[in-house]
Amino acid sequence: MLVMGGIIGSGIFVTPAEVAQHLGSPTWIVGVWIIGGLLFALAGAFVYAELAVRKPEVGGQYAYLRDAYGPLPAFLYGWTLLLVVQSGGMAAVAITFARYFVDLSHIPLSDSVVAVTAILSLTLINCFGVRSGSNTQSLLMMLKIGAIAILIATGLWLAPAAQPTPHSEIAAANIGSPPLWLAIGAAMTPVIFSYGGWHTAGFVAGELRNPERDLARGILLGVAGVVIIYTLVVFVCVHVLGPSGLAASKTPASDVMRMALGEKGAAFIGAGIAISALGFLSQGMLTAPRVYFAMAADGLFFRTVATVAKRSRVPVVAILLQGVVTTAIALSGTFGQILSYVTSVDTLFYALTAATIFIFRRRLEMPPNRVLPGHPITTIAFIVSCLVVLIATVWNAPMNSLVGYGLLLAGVPVFLYWQRKNRGSAA
Repeated sequence: MLVMGGIIGSGIFVTPAEVAQHLGSPTWIVGVWIIGGLLFALAGAFVYAELAVRKPEVGGQYAYLRDAYGPLPAFLYGWTLLLVVQSGGMAAVAITFARYFVDLSHIPLSDSVVAVTAILSLTLINCFGVRSGSNTQSLLMMLKIGAIAILIATGLWLAPAAQPTPHSEIAAANIGSPPLWLAIGAAMTPVIFSYGGWHTAGFVAGELRNPERDLARGILLGVAGVVIIYTLVVFVCVHVLGPSGLAASKTPASDVMRMALGEKGAAFIGAGIAISALGFLSQGMLTAPRVYFAMAADGLFFRTVATVAKRSRVPVVAILLQGVVTTAIALSGTFGQILSYVTSVDTLFYALTAATIFIFRRRLEMPPNRVLPGHPITTIAFIVSCLVVLIATVWNAPMNSLVGYGLLLAGVPVFLYWQRKNRGSAA
């Protein structure tokens, strides 16, 4: 539930249309989701599953980067996670939830009020303990999967199938279009972004009873489940709307349900999207604070962030910190711009984390019984996929990428300050 909740947000209900805008063939529209699932999501899951088995520590990716490269890269990862990546993403999802909630309930409240209420409610739930947060996450995830299952079933059996496009129209539409490989590359960007997020489950590794077994299985099974779900959702959208109808749609999931069940169907999937957004928000509130806890435990952040409540045994201060920063970004209205800053930075850390496998194995820190199948081919394929997305992002949005790396480098003097302060305290 944690792995799938970290991947499935509200994006899958929208991004199939973005893919269809680059590819006119139904086979390729569905095929890129399978390719992205295998080359990026599943290959990345293999890497993180082995890291979870070998280093089941609180903080997950932060701990891998720290042990492989030293404290500075690990701190910079946590720095961008708190200020931009995680908090900005959660703020955007909270606003998405609020918009659907207000639209469906007709309650006269602003989006900001509903979003902040959701953020603070999930913050409070997670302060009560891991059991409280994980039960809430599991409930939201089951509701989310149920809504997606109904979307798939009604799209296949109740909605009328789209009429096939004549070959003459396809040929005319392809005149002047870019080569197929360029179109596939452009379509893969939203696909890969939609598959991101499985790594956040590793943040809570130190609080699992048997992380060596359960986290690795959870990552592999969770990612495989998402690949299947995503492929079925996209297939249904193409089946009902057709390639051209899907490309022209702003809300493909709602359009499918509207054709199957009318306006009641569209309202139902709107509720499903709201639940999906809330589930993603819940997962982030449960997992991300463990990174800030690990940073503070290493002496690279405020010591109080590393405190654990006696009764609930959770890092309450770290959880509250995540809630406060997310709330501030949601109220500022700048989360959309912030997210565009750090796309290339986030992908860079994916690639760096995957490369730690080579470092740990060279140090003989990995036992002979290896988890990672197909290594080094699968690992290299994942790293290359990350670098391709990174290069494409910098190429398409150079100024935003420059700002993102500026925010990353701004963490260097902060790191030096905490390191100097930590040394002074030790002395």
